[in-house]
Amino acid sequence: MKKKEFKTLAEFWPFYLEEHSNKLNRGLHFLGSSFALFFLVQFFLTFNFYFLIIALVSGYSFAWLGHFFIQKNKPATFKYPIKSFISDWKMFVYTFSFQIDKELKKHLIKSE
Repeated sequence: MKKKEFKTLAEFWPFYLEEHSNKLNRGLHFLGSSFALFFLVQFFLTFNFYFLIIALVSGYSFAWLGHFFIQKNKPATFKYPIKSFISDWKMFVYTFSFQIDKELKKHLIKSE
C-alpha cells in the first residue's frame, strides 16, 4: 500500500483518529501512555535509564496490542512516526479531558 502524504499535522489528525476509532484500542493507548509518563517521571527522578527503556516499551506495547488484536490495523507509527507520536499525545489529552468523543464527531468518525 502506498504511503499517503500528509503535509501538516492538521491533515494527518482525522486519519489518525480513524485508525483509532475502536474505543478499546484508544483505551489501551491511554493506558500505555499513562505508564510511559509514570516511568518517564521515574527516569527524571533517578536518572536510571532502565526507566526510560520501560517508558518506551510500555507506551508502544499497549498501543501495538490494540492495533494488532483489537483494531486490526497497522500502527500509524510505522509510516508516520513523528506525526503519530504527536497525535498519540494529542489523543491522550482529549481522552484525559473527556473530549475524545466530541473530537471524533467533529471529524465524522464513528466510535466503535
